[in-house]
Amino acid sequence: MVKERSLPRGCVLCYQGAKMVLFITGRCPRSCWYCPLSRERKDKDIIYANERRIQAPEEAAEVARLMSAMGTGITGGEPLIALGRVVSYSTHLKEEFGESHHIHLYTGLAPGKEVFLDLKGVVDEIRMHPPPDLWQEIGRTEYVESARIARGMGFSVGIEVPSLPGIGSLDAMLPFLDFLNVNELEWGESNAVAMRERNMVLEDGVHNAVSGARDWARSLLCHPKVHWCSSRFKDSVQLRKRLLRVARNTARAFDQITRDGTILYGVLESKGSISPFFNQLEPNMYEVREGTVETAWWVITEFSDQLEGVKTIVERYPDRGLVVEVTPVI
Repeated sequence: MVKERSLPRGCVLCYQGAKMVLFITGRCPRSCWYCPLSRERKDKDIIYANERRIQAPEEAAEVARLMSAMGTGITGGEPLIALGRVVSYSTHLKEEFGESHHIHLYTGLAPGKEVFLDLKGVVDEIRMHPPPDLWQEIGRTEYVESARIARGMGFSVGIEVPSLPGIGSLDAMLPFLDFLNVNELEWGESNAVAMRERNMVLEDGVHNAVSGARDWARSLLCHPKVHWCSSRFKDSVQLRKRLLRVARNTARAFDQITRDGTILYGVLESKGSISPFFNQLEPNMYEVREGTVETAWWVITEFSDQLEGVKTIVERYPDRGLVVEVTPVI
């Protein structure tokens, strides 16, 4: 009888867009050639909650509230080189949102009992990332004992790695794990040179997936503990659902939420005083910010001839996030 495949709790919440991403530090003792971390974060001791840079656990909780987060994924860099920070932030999130707020932690290390004792009660799921040069001998490494200790202490334990040549060797770890997540290898700005040096190419011109990544993992994918996470899923489902949760909680009356979870609004930049035109609108249909007026995109387009100044339509991530596109209105 074939065991039914089931996703780990952390993945279920990610699929729903219900997990906040807590980037705890960009520092890491390893230098993996395929690391997709941006230059703005790599090797820098900075903290982000989703796309917002923060400095305190209270700020992380605020970001979590904005998206009605049901859990948090802690990542880096290497989170465990900032163990005290991990414990502090995780403890605060559990206190704010209750024990049901699911927290999973990524680490490239093989933690021992003392580290797990610090994490006990504030982290629910451990996702280890052993380096590829150990995969062939993985059954004789410290990752086996680390997984045994963690499972014995009640953690859900898995391995999460990108799909690379030789990944099939990780089948030796499956008896000691609750799950093994295989992420489709992704091409990024910071790893593009290393990809070209290894004669890797993009699968198509739309997504960041590297050609051949699924084939490298094929021998593992039939196992019920193994889960494949595609580049397309992360781009078109996971991120979109998270943005939609934030947008629904933060959009102003005049913001239009798109299918992708971004927001659209119009902007009028004028050197003079605010146009008397806006007195005709309900107060919640415009907002004055640093000498500009933000309003519904259709107000800017339909009444363009009544508005003097530079007019644009802005698409951006919710909660004053990343600007995706700015379109001039003539």
